[in-house]
Amino acid sequence: MNQHICEPTSPWLFPFARSLLRWLFALVFVFSGYKHITAPDGFVAITPRWVPLPDFVVWATGWCEIAGAAGLLVPKRWSPGAYRGASIALAAYALCVWPANFNHALHDNPVAGVHLSWWYHGPRLVFQPMLIWAILWAGHIIDWPFGRPHR
Repeated sequence: MNQHICEPTSPWLFPFARSLLRWLFALVFVFSGYKHITAPDGFVAITPRWVPLPDFVVWATGWCEIAGAAGLLVPKRWSPGAYRGASIALAAYALCVWPANFNHALHDNPVAGVHLSWWYHGPRLVFQPMLIWAILWAGHIIDWPFGRPHR
């Protein structure tokens, strides 16, 4: 059976893009994790009321972000599954914090006394699924829409 295989236009382009995204996400998650730990008030302010112990949850998620970022950078030769596992964990994290983004938007919680408009909240809410996809793609968890059919 002959299956159509989608080939990238350049053999080095997709591996380079995935590697670049892993490094970019590592930097973003390290910075975000650091901010969760050192300046948690803004994150606590947008945490939904149903989340127990919001101060602890924000602190713990900061450490999870830093650990996930480190996992994204583990070389494949050291641990073939490390960055794949980190990608799954960080994508799950991005999905789990989505309610906080909705809470922030729907209740207009001020952060550092600043109320943000829907020009901020709308794109942020729409972008979250794309962020989850990009994390999974960078970690070789999914290939869609660029991938090859598996045989």
